[in-house]
Amino acid sequence: MADFKHRPGQLIVGACALAVAATALGGCTTADLNPSETIAQGYVIDEQTLELVPEGSSREQVLLALGSPSTTATFDTEVFYYISQTRRRGAAFMKARLVDQRVLAVYFNAESTVERIAHYGMKDGRVFDFVTRTTPTGGKDISFLGQLLAGVGGSPASALPGGR
Repeated sequence: MADFKHRPGQLIVGACALAVAATALGGCTTADLNPSETIAQGYVIDEQTLELVPEGSSREQVLLALGSPSTTATFDTEVFYYISQTRRRGAAFMKARLVDQRVLAVYFNAESTVERIAHYGMKDGRVFDFVTRTTPTGGKDISFLGQLLAGVGGSPASALPGGR
């Protein structure tokens, strides 16, 4: 049998190398090994900010609290639309695909105060209001929303009321 003699310095260097390796590996998690990412774009709804614009708020209060809308429309009265999208991609080099799109609609009455707020998205292939938990029916506004949200979860025709 061979007789190995270690010098005290070698043991210290070996112990330090082992400690450095353990520290480096300790930072690894399964999240580090998953290269996918989720990307939020547009107006990301914050419930606390949304509480700053209750029914009866002025147009100016809405602009101060929520900022400029993504787009506006005038059907019977003025509506501000705040649009957000969530995209996901498997790796940094892959094209991101649209997985969710939401539209926050702030409806004003004739006096330019908030009449109601709706938070639209797609559910079961239809436009769905996540505030009232209902599927709205008909109208120019809903047709417009159906066209905005049609790229998520189905064909464009299925997003429109009546499946048109």
